[in-house]
Parts: sequence; structure tokens; C-alpha cells
Amino acid sequence: MTDDFEGFKCVGGFSSPPCLAGEVAPDYFDPLAVDPQQARDVARWRVAERKRLLNERKAMRSQNKQYVAKALTTHLTELLAEQRSTATVKIVSLFWPIKDEPDLRLLMHDLHGQGWQIALPVVVRKAGPLVFREWCPTTRMTRGRWNIPVPSASEPELHPQIVIAPLVGWDAEGYRLGYGGGYFDRTLGATLPKPLSIGVGFSSARVSTIFPQPHDIPLDAIITEAGREFERE
Repeated sequence: MTDDFEGFKCVGGFSSPPCLAGEVAPDYFDPLAVDPQQARDVARWRVAERKRLLNERKAMRSQNKQYVAKALTTHLTELLAEQRSTATVKIVSLFWPIKDEPDLRLLMHDLHGQGWQIALPVVVRKAGPLVFREWCPTTRMTRGRWNIPVPSASEPELHPQIVIAPLVGWDAEGYRLGYGGGYFDRTLGATLPKPLSIGVGFSSARVSTIFPQPHDIPLDAIITEAGREFERE
């Protein structure tokens, strides 16, 4: 694999959840992964690919971003209604948009009005799993790590049955390329019972593969403005 990645600067990183930890700890790497040289090649490829995808997303016209958010709201509303009708599901985690992510805050308001409990992810410990705090339209938000708005520490912690996370990139096997902090994968790996995990993002952010490593945990579904692009059987 090394020859395929010549020219990239190796700075580490790995697949992750909705946070900016990769900018703070870019040298993270799982020592129990595959061949060390191959792992370094994958890490530097991800750094370059993440940068490319984020630049493309930033350059997207605002009308297109609004269209994507509206389409995602429609698709997610349908999927969540199915989940609610087949199981005792009432807690869902979403995310506060940063870095040109799809803005699903109207969906959060709608779901709250339908009786869902809404949670938002919070980083409370570096290199630890996320915690989820309850959000409602009147929740007092504070600035969390990396200046991301989060519910204040006075809000109760929830254990979501469904976790919806933003995608920087994604592949057809259900793997997610995030910001590089690893929080999302650690959270899924540490949570029992495992929640239904759904990645949401732009159809154009699909890549042929993220070169999954042992620490990467595939999602249960991926939804873009085009609909359900991936769904685990």
C-alpha cells in the first residue's frame, strides 16, 4: 500500500464521531491495528481525504446544503417512525451542526414534539467514550470542547437507543470517516446494548473504501439526500 500513498504527510488519525479531536490529537493510532507501515499509510490517506471532503463540503452552495438537510429530515423521519412502531424506542441522539454539516435542528424540534427524548453527544474525557445529555428546545447550551455547543452539565445523561452521527465520508460497507478523534467508535464499542447507529451526510462524500482498521466499527445504516444508501441486514 505504501507506494499508493507517496507524497502524503503522515500525521496519524482515525475514523471518528462528531467532534474535532483529530485537530487536537492527530498522532493517535491504534498499536493493535494491522501492519504498522500499512497503518501509517492508511492514516495519512485519511488525513488527505478528510481535508478534500471538508473543502468540497465548504464550497457547496448554501441552497444545496439546505436541500440536503430537508431531504435528510424526510428520510430520517420515515426511518425513525419505523423504529418507533416496531420496538420500544424513545431516545435518539443527534448532533449540533458544525463545519458545514447538515443542519437537523428543525428535526430535533419536530421529534421532541412527537414525544422523543433527544440527546446530544458530549466529550467529557479526552480519549474516552462520549456521554449523551438530554436536549429540549429550552435547554441551556454551553460551549463544550472544541467550542461545540452542548447541553450544560446540569442536564441529565441519557442512553440513546438510536445514535445519529454526521459523516465526513462513507463507503458502501457502512464505514464512516469522521474528524479523526475516534470518539464515536469508542462509544459504540463501550455501549451495551449497542444502539442503532446511523450515519448521515452527503451522497457525494462516498469513497470507494476508508480502508477500515480493527478499531473502526461499521454503522447500521447510512442515509444521504438520496435516501438509504446502506442498511445492514
